[in-house]
Amino acid sequence: MKSKLGEGYFTDDHFIFKLNEPMVCLSNAPHNSGLCKANGFFFMQVDENYSGDYKTDCRRFEDEYGLKDFVGFMTATLIKKTLTHTKIGDVEVFVTVGLKNKAIVGESNENGWGTVNMVILIDRGVTIGCLVNAVMTAIEAKTYTLLKLVNATGTTSDCIAVFGFEGEEEWAGTATKLGFYIGRAVRTALEEGVRRWFSLKTF
Repeated sequence: MKSKLGEGYFTDDHFIFKLNEPMVCLSNAPHNSGLCKANGFFFMQVDENYSGDYKTDCRRFEDEYGLKDFVGFMTATLIKKTLTHTKIGDVEVFVTVGLKNKAIVGESNENGWGTVNMVILIDRGVTIGCLVNAVMTAIEAKTYTLLKLVNATGTTSDCIAVFGFEGEEEWAGTATKLGFYIGRAVRTALEEGVRRWFSLKTF
């Protein structure tokens, strides 16, 4: 899976995306969360009943595959079956979908396992505030899509990462072209991911 920004590939049941050059990343991913400069990201597939030390296991994953300064996600969904990729304008979105523990925010939710992981790559120079704004726009798009398709606002373990280059662009809300690209790309990728997840018939 090639793009202008790098190249992604499957190895075993996992997916790794190596950037051509480091990008600034803001995320709540299990590995290298917060604000960092990253060389790429990975989606690591784990067992449905996984209960390990995720920090140790993610570090081990980096070592095993020769990675350094990657942002890492974990999921029990079948990555090869549910991973989707959409490019609109100068935004690329990667999504994995697992919905067994779909949830509605503000309500008590204790349903099984499942995660929606989203990675947004922005091929622009942006501020940290713009990355925060991009997260907001992406979550709005995710919430709208899941409410429409499965009557949920997310799952109990969703994660997101937004990548961009250091620069001066400040805004990524719905009134901006960048925000439009993010919203449309997230909706497109997530709609396809939900369709693929339902096709697995594992629920």
